[in-house]
Amino acid sequence: MVRPDAWKREELLSRAAEAPDALTLFATASTRLSRLLPFDAAVWRATDPLTGLIAAPIRVENIDEGGCAVFWTSEADPGTVNPFRTLVHAPVPAAALRASTADRPEVSPLYDTYLRPRHFGDELRAVLRIAGRPWGTVSLFRTLGRPAFTGADTDLLAGLSSPLASRLRGFLRPGATGVPTATATGAGAGAGAGGGGLGEATGVLLFDRSGRLVSANEQAREHIAGVGGVPAEGPAARAAAPMPIPMWIATLAAAGAGRVRVRRRDGRWLVCHASRLTGDDAFTAVMIEPAAASEVAAIIVETYELTKRELEVTRLVASGLPTAEIAQRLHITGHTVRDHIKSVLAKVGVASRGELVARLFTEHITPASAHAVDRVHTAGWEAAG
Repeated sequence: MVRPDAWKREELLSRAAEAPDALTLFATASTRLSRLLPFDAAVWRATDPLTGLIAAPIRVENIDEGGCAVFWTSEADPGTVNPFRTLVHAPVPAAALRASTADRPEVSPLYDTYLRPRHFGDELRAVLRIAGRPWGTVSLFRTLGRPAFTGADTDLLAGLSSPLASRLRGFLRPGATGVPTATATGAGAGAGAGGGGLGEATGVLLFDRSGRLVSANEQAREHIAGVGGVPAEGPAARAAAPMPIPMWIATLAAAGAGRVRVRRRDGRWLVCHASRLTGDDAFTAVMIEPAAASEVAAIIVETYELTKRELEVTRLVASGLPTAEIAQRLHITGHTVRDHIKSVLAKVGVASRGELVARLFTEHITPASAHAVDRVHTAGWEAAG
């Protein structure tokens, strides 16, 4: 049966297809989704498609700061209901808390630690997935006393998963944002948001067992400012002020492990990974460094919807192997290898093997979204007392 407001869904998808970047996509989708499926607060997040961990950008609506680590560490709790890691592979990529617990949300640890303290009575969450990869997640919240999310609400959000994921995936293709590519000089200079040279230095942040930031070097501050959400002030000003911790870093620090790739506003990529140190203090070190081409290529390749065999051929082409050797390694004919290469070139939009390697492994300087976290309060919203 066609919903009477199906045209609103089509309008949402049409506007989403026109969004120039991920933050605009989140804002557009959220505004129009609220006309189909009322909610009081929301969090839209991009994720690393290879690990499923939170990345950037993030749009937070009607939720003040605090509690991010609690929310994301709950993902590792075996008692958590509808964890995102399960929804990635579930038949339906969306689920509501109350509906999943027979109206007993308190059975999920997240309810007492995150929802109830913020006066939320229900959460509807979804993974934005396509081809088995998670490109984003969304959480919609309703305040206590409001009706629970229905099965129809869940179906509606689940139906948006694939088209929104496809759009998010497309943003990561080199040159896909429609913003002029940074010059080679600018990319090589590596100027951070604070005006200092980024270079290849590793940023290091140290957290104690409670998740409190103990120390951070200037390189870490530069990297974080480059992603967005941190004032672009000079090193002295930033060092004197409390350091804001982005959600994607707080999540890794709380988990004590993990690896996530994020893209700077100038289009370059960073890799962030965490390690819990041994000893009585149990400090957690989070390191941020420029991503190697191989780190980024794995994601870039995913954006072009290549088949498994095309991926294998592409990796061997990138290694510089000739057609005959690729055929030998994959136990196929040279004619089949050439057919695969022709298909890959068409999908990526290049004319030669050299252009293919350049596109997938070196062109990672396209400007990305302007901010890592966009925290907004929509019209009529009032903080819960």
